This record gives sequence, C-alpha cells and structure tokens, in this order.
Amino acid sequence: MSIEVGSKVQGKVTGITNFGAFVELPEGSTGLVHISEVADNYVKDINEHLKVGDQVEVKVINVEKDGKIGLSIKKAKETQQPQRPRHNGPRNNRNDQRNQNKTESFEQKMNRFLKDSEDRLSSLKRNTESKRGGRGARRG
Repeated sequence: MSIEVGSKVQGKVTGITNFGAFVELPEGSTGLVHISEVADNYVKDINEHLKVGDQVEVKVINVEKDGKIGLSIKKAKETQQPQRPRHNGPRNNRNDQRNQNKTESFEQKMNRFLKDSEDRLSSLKRNTESKRGGRGARRG
C-alpha cells in the first residue's frame, strides 16, 4: 500500500514537538501532523491530545517531492462523524447574521457595515490614544 493523498492510514506517534507530532506510517515512512491538524478546536499544548506511542488514524493531506508527508488527524475524523456547527465566537455569530440577512437591501447592508466600521474605529482610537498618551490621556 503506497501513501497517497486522501488515503486514511493507521500510525503510531513517534515524536512530539511544539509544532506537531511525527507519526510512523505503514512501510516505515514518517509523516508530520501539524498542531493545527490535531483537533477541531485550538490546540495550545499538543501534549494534552497526543502522547508518544499512541495509535492514531490519520489522513494524508500532502506528499512533497522531497518525501515529506503532511498528515491530519482532524480530517480523518471528519468523514467518520457528522460535524455539528460550532457556536463559539463572534465569527460564527457574524456568519449567522449574514445568512439571516440575505433579504436585506443593499442600503441596509451598507448602513450596517458603516455602523460596525465606525464602532470598531472608535474603539481602536480609544485604546491606542490612551496607550500612547495622546489627547485625553491622564498625566500624573
């Protein structure tokens, strides 16, 4: 069995670094699971998810010409179980708003955009002026 992009294989974690984990694949080849490909959520410490010696199922996401193999644990899991929509931050809320507001007119969308833009700009100005000691900053 050759290692082909898109294939799922079983492997054994042989090493862990701060940027990912090395996984030994069948036929003795080794690939890297980048830390961003370990789990669906943000991974701060890979040691909380993997240990040397763990058996994992990985999906081959790329094979470089120099022989480097890119692997993904989260993509290997995606096809096994349906993913539920994640609602864990403002990004998803914005996407939900966009989907709900598809019937808005161009003017309504533009007004909402301008309001959001002005709010963000004023917040940014408030935060940067106070840190730089600009106008309105207290001097003691």
